[in-house]
Amino acid sequence: IFKTAMGYDVHAFGEAAPAIILGGISIPHTHKLLGHSDADVVLHAITDALLGLIGAGDIGSHFPPSDPAHHNRDSEDFVRHAYALLRSAHGTLHHIDVTIICEAPKIGPVREAMRARIADMLSLDLSQVSVKATTSEGLGFTGRREGIAAYALASAEFESTKLTGKGNV
Repeated sequence: IFKTAMGYDVHAFGEAAPAIILGGISIPHTHKLLGHSDADVVLHAITDALLGLIGAGDIGSHFPPSDPAHHNRDSEDFVRHAYALLRSAHGTLHHIDVTIICEAPKIGPVREAMRARIADMLSLDLSQVSVKATTSEGLGFTGRREGIAAYALASAEFESTKLTGKGNV
């Protein structure tokens, strides 16, 4: 059985800082993103997409923002947790496709590093990870440079006997 799931995340910009974390890498920028963890919208969207593949809720149900243990936590932990759940459900991840919506920072110069980092986290070949970026043409909160949004799609294959216990679906 093949499945596809989507994840979405958004974080507002906060106080001045020299860099933000996106896709697991540090990128020079003027302000940090606000969040209970490192606020990596890319990895949060990927986490939700992975959890969606197995119907396991969302990132907040696994890592509640109210829990101080997750304050400033590395979002790679969230991705690795969701990936482990996917593997325990007998899923084989085939592809991750991410779209980042922001006016700044520019993603082009760091796209390949981001793809490589995500591929490494998920034990994927670089060809199985796509990272794209777009602006919102000055419209909405991303256009006003108030924050960043990201969408992620994940596709995986599951052993049908493991999903239903009936042999065939």
